[in-house]
Formats: sequence, structure tokens, C-alpha cells
Amino acid sequence: MAIVNRKRRHRRIRSKIQGTKEKPRLSVYRSLKHIYAQLIDDDTGETLVSAKDTDVEKKIDGDQRKVQLAFETGKLLAERASEKGIDEVVFDRGGYKYHGRVKALAEGAREGGLSF
Repeated sequence: MAIVNRKRRHRRIRSKIQGTKEKPRLSVYRSLKHIYAQLIDDDTGETLVSAKDTDVEKKIDGDQRKVQLAFETGKLLAERASEKGIDEVVFDRGGYKYHGRVKALAEGAREGGLSF
């Protein structure tokens, strides 16, 4: 039932936001083990930049491992976006609460230079 509720929230969010080439949509997907983020131009349906936590080469141990990996993934996404000349995005949390790993990814992207 929880997945149905998340998909319902995501549909509601997506009806209100849309990414363009100048200001793409930062879409977040969070699985139980990993977190993925991509910048999407909804006009053409094209993914401009993507990053996932397995791209981050940091060895992190401890209780907050997934949160720290999400933060580093956000910074990596922002770095890749700046190489393509993207500095402003619209944040799509994917129906997840703005909490924990999703929040850490957003803060990492902001620290990396993206504004939203």
C-alpha cells in the first residue's frame, strides 16, 4: 500500500512541475539500498545528467552511510551539471518525504552549486 501512496503523491507533484532545457527537473529515485538522481528536460524527454550512489568512490562506514552517500551523490550530480552549463533546476522528490537521504541529496546538490 505504501508504494501506491508514493506513486499517487508523485503523480500529484508531477502535474505541477515540469523541467525545460534551461531549468531541468531534478528527479530522485530511492530504493532500499541505493539512490539515483537525474536532470531531465521534459520538453524532449531527454536525460541531461545523471548520478547514482555507486558512482561515488568514497568508503563510508557507520550508521549514516546511506545519508552520506546521498549527499556525495548530490555533489557529484551538481558537478556534472555545471560541466554542461546547468546551474538552476526544479526539484522533484519523487513522492518521497523531504527527509533523510532525499534531503541529503538535495543539500549536496545545493552545496555543489545547483540552485532550486
